[in-house]
Amino acid sequence: MSGSLRDQLLGLGFQPPAKPDKPAKPAKPRHAGAPARGGAKPQQASRRSPREREEMDLAKAYAIRAQREKDERIEAERQKQEAARQKREAKAKVVDLMAGKALNLEGAEIARHFEYGGKIRRIYVTAEQLTALNAGELAVVQLDGRYLLVSLELATAVEGLLPSLLALRVDPSVPVVSDPYDDPKYQVPDDLVW
Repeated sequence: MSGSLRDQLLGLGFQPPAKPDKPAKPAKPRHAGAPARGGAKPQQASRRSPREREEMDLAKAYAIRAQREKDERIEAERQKQEAARQKREAKAKVVDLMAGKALNLEGAEIARHFEYGGKIRRIYVTAEQLTALNAGELAVVQLDGRYLLVSLELATAVEGLLPSLLALRVDPSVPVVSDPYDDPKYQVPDDLVW
């Protein structure tokens, strides 16, 4: 028994382990001016399988789509900020325009109700102001949470700057719609008991 363990195993019929394939040597980077070997560029695209090309095309498409969506989000945010800036500037102009021109009176006791922003609102006016408001000679502007009674000219100027602030302006040329339940056939009898 003078042989090595390896020789003994080979003698018993064991095969030596297969040697792993050597990995391909990475190509050395060439200098910019050096010609390619064999005078031609290697065809990398031809070495790739159609599946690999398809996966790369999908990856490119997803990257392009993601970039486009990102650009659209950035543009939408920019437009939103620009609209907010314009609204702030218009509101500042309205505040300057309305400084000291509100016609609200402390002693006004008549509540004039109107719809604004999906809710019923009210402003207190005098009898003369109520008549003028209903005739379309006055209007109501909402500014900083308050409802201000203003002249029609001032309301028109405010509407030109920021239309959303105009809360009430009666148009006297619009015919008054009669209530369809004024018809006698819809009247509830006085003696009806629930």
